[in-house]
Amino acid sequence: MVEMTIDSIRVSLTNYQRVVILKEKAAERYLPIWIGPAEAEAIAIKLQDVSVPRPLTHDLLRSVITALGATVKSILVNDLSNDTFYAKIVLEIDGKTLQIDSRPSDAMALAIRAKAPIYAEESVLDKAAILMDKETGKALPPAKMKPDDLEKSPWADLIEQLDLDDLDKGKK
Repeated sequence: MVEMTIDSIRVSLTNYQRVVILKEKAAERYLPIWIGPAEAEAIAIKLQDVSVPRPLTHDLLRSVITALGATVKSILVNDLSNDTFYAKIVLEIDGKTLQIDSRPSDAMALAIRAKAPIYAEESVLDKAAILMDKETGKALPPAKMKPDDLEKSPWADLIEQLDLDDLDKGKK
């Protein structure tokens, strides 16, 4: 498991989908994960400390977990299959650890509210993490992705659009 931080939330210019960019805490790999607009807003609202008059769904989930005596220990982006990411919410209750299946976007929105760490499996990073070329400032494709695969991948547009300078400006 590799600890990650939320670097930014982006909107793809080609299809207007939201992408959350996770950054490896102790290195320079980035993990782009496509998410829905509602989840992007839920993450951004908390990252920007915007107060809302009523609890959002992820605030409610955190309240329910707390009311039941559990603690959100972490979240884990644990798999990537057919361009779909999978995650687990790791809870602790009465000395037991529970892992709950989740979409990564919901898990991240909850982790921010619970101040819980975000992790990714090394196998997920091997498949989908990107590096930034320090000379050109452009994103490089995932290390294990073949050039032919890149053309068919949802990563192609994102890799084309990202650059190092842009990442620094997009922090939320």
